Formats: sequence, structure tokens, C-alpha cells
Amino acid sequence: MTHRLGRRKFLLYGTAALGSSILLKACTEANVPETDAATPGAGGGVDTIKVGILHSLSGTMAISEQSVVDAEQLAIEEINNAGGVLGKKIQAVVEDGASDWPTFAEKARKLIDRDKVATVFGCWTSASRKAVLPVFESSGHMLWYPVQYEGQECSKNVFYTGAAPNQQIEPAVDWLLENKGQQFFLVGSDYVFPRTANTIIKAQLEAKGGQTVGEDYIPLGGTEVTAIITKIQAALPDGGVIFNTLNGDSNVAFFKQMQGAGLTPDKYPTMSVSIAEEEVRAIGTEYLKGHYAAWNYFQSVNTPENQKFVQAFKSKYGQNRVTNDPMEAAYIMVYLWKQAVEKAGTADDIEAVRKAAVGQTFQAPGGLVTLQNNHHLSKTVRIGEIGDDGMFKIVSETPAPVDPIPWNQYVADTKGYSCNWEDPSKGGKYRM
Repeated sequence: MTHRLGRRKFLLYGTAALGSSILLKACTEANVPETDAATPGAGGGVDTIKVGILHSLSGTMAISEQSVVDAEQLAIEEINNAGGVLGKKIQAVVEDGASDWPTFAEKARKLIDRDKVATVFGCWTSASRKAVLPVFESSGHMLWYPVQYEGQECSKNVFYTGAAPNQQIEPAVDWLLENKGQQFFLVGSDYVFPRTANTIIKAQLEAKGGQTVGEDYIPLGGTEVTAIITKIQAALPDGGVIFNTLNGDSNVAFFKQMQGAGLTPDKYPTMSVSIAEEEVRAIGTEYLKGHYAAWNYFQSVNTPENQKFVQAFKSKYGQNRVTNDPMEAAYIMVYLWKQAVEKAGTADDIEAVRKAAVGQTFQAPGGLVTLQNNHHLSKTVRIGEIGDDGMFKIVSETPAPVDPIPWNQYVADTKGYSCNWEDPSKGGKYRM
């Protein structure tokens, strides 16, 4: 959807996140110089390469997206401190999409046409990505997108560093069917990601003998959830699985009322795909402990790379801060872009960088990732249970990275299709 949202603030937005907002405002003011069409080169001046950062710093999605900007700024700082890219420092031009999809498109056009950035790191919701996609495709420019999403897309102009459905949603359904029950109630925000995700889930349940007993949506940012709670109780009187694709402050009201109505995780285990450590901290562990989330990365991942990442993030932004999956995906995509630029030998030739990006590997905090020819990453899949400390205990983990499948193989309209941008005869969608 591309309608405008209200500027609803996240209800439990904490003081640490507010401090981040002030810091980001300062970064924005410091990093957006006066520019015009005469700025030399696609990426800036002689000694710098300009990149765009485009996320919501205000509105209902700010609680999630501000932390993603923090992670991107951390990666840029580390790269600059290590000598930059091709001997040049990265200069970030930060723009606020304001949780409003037309604003995202407007700011994307500004970054490309006026600021002459070499690439853009941005978006969270699929609605914002869909809004900017025509801008990048018409200009031939490049977007790096860091959040898990519903798939059913494979653009030449986008690199997707979050999970495709077969790297998050589908494994979560399989795990729930094996461990928690066969009857599912689907709850989501009313926009493209939850509706498409639930189409996939329903097709998967039908194929595997599960049952969808109910499905309901509320507007993104909405907090009127009483009707949904009532429907869940009616459809699952003896308990069952709740699959949650709510985003933003809707989760606060939902989990509080779930608990108040006695829908506890022992009988009503809830699997979320948009709640991570940052949201747990804001909503309150007391409402979420015992419930589940599916991601590729958790702060609790035990790797040397993750220990370094968490330490660096906390050192820069505060010991009370947490890391999460979209932040890790945002952090590593800056490094993958850097590697592609260095392989191409230029930041200005976007097509050369795009070709050089395919095949790049990176030892990420969450494990080895590889950028495939469908512009998605191979990633490890994990399922975590929320503990008393607000961290996720990993209860399931794939033994190796899972290759991404953008076109869903459960949905009839896309079954049998794939994507390969290395082969001009195949491109974004071809029948296997």
C-alpha cells in the first residue's frame, strides 16, 4: 500500500532510543552538505564517496529504523577508520522517510538526483520499498535493503540482505508444526508484507497438513486489538499457534491484551517475524517471555565476529543498547557494498559495482553470508525463545547457510520460477 500514515509515536519508546534520535539528527545535519547537479562524480568529490541512508527517523516505524541507521553509521565509521574505500572516505547523506511511503520516494529521488550518491542503504517496510522501487529502476540506481520481507520480488536494482520467506517464515512454520501444533491463527498489520506472508503461510499449511483457523489485520500503527483477541479465543478455545506479522506499536497493545486475556505462551505460543531485541526492550520482557521469533541473527549468537560487533555497537551507542537481525543485515550490507566497489575499482560505475557484488562473501556476526545471483544472501536460519533477560535463547538453527528463494514455491502463481541476474536471458523471473 502507498497511503499516508499518521505520525503515531511508538508507545513505549525509551530514553535510549530518544538519545539515538538526537544523535541521528546531529548526524543528519553534519552529513548533508549543500549540493547541486554539478557535484562531481556519482559518489561525491575527490576525497569522498557519498552514500544515502534512507530510513524512518520519525513516525510509527522510527523505533526500529533508527537502530538500523546506527548500525549503518557504525559500519561506515569502521570502514573510514580503516582507510575508507579505494582510498576515499565514505560520507553519509541521511534522510528521514518519516514512516510515509510517498516521502520515501521523494527522498530517494533527492539522494539520486541532487546529492549524487553512489548507492542508497534504506527502507524497512515493504510498503516503503515498493514506493522507492520505481525511482531506482527508472534511474538504474542501486538500493541495499536490510530487512526480512515477503519475497515475490527480484529487482536488478535492489540487493536484499534480510531473509527471503524460505529463510524465515517457512522454517518458522515447519518448526511450529513439529513442536507446537497444527492449528494457526494469523495476525498482521494491514499492508503488503503481512498479507503476502500470510498467503505463503496458508499455502504451506495446506501442503503440510496444518490448518488456518483464522486471519485478521489492523492498520499499521493501530492499537485496537480487542476484536482480534476475541476472535483468537473463539477460533482456538483450547489453545493453538499464533503467527504474528504485526509491526510497530501495534505489538504493545497486542501482547499486553494477550496476557491480560490469559493467552499465555504455554497454550498460545506466538511466533513473530518483526519483533527482535530492540522491540522486546521497548514492549517489555514481562509480556513477551516464552514467545518466539524467527530470524537469521540474534544478539545471543556465539561467534567471535558477533562478540566484536556487539562490543563495538555498545561502545559507540551505550552499554544499555541491544543488537538485532535488521541491524546486523544493515551493518553487513555496507561492507558488502565496499567489497563490490573495491572489486569493481570504482564507486561511480553503478553497473560495474552491481556485477561485482554478486558472489561476495562476508564473515558476518551471524555467520558466513554469500550474495547470490538473485541479489539475496545465503544465511543461517534461527528460531529463538524470549527469556527473562529479554534475550533470545536459540532453540533451532540450521547447520549451514540456506540459499534464498525469492519466488515462493508454495504459492501457485510463482511456483517453478527463479531469478538470476548473471544471465541476461533469465533476469528477475524465469521458469526453471
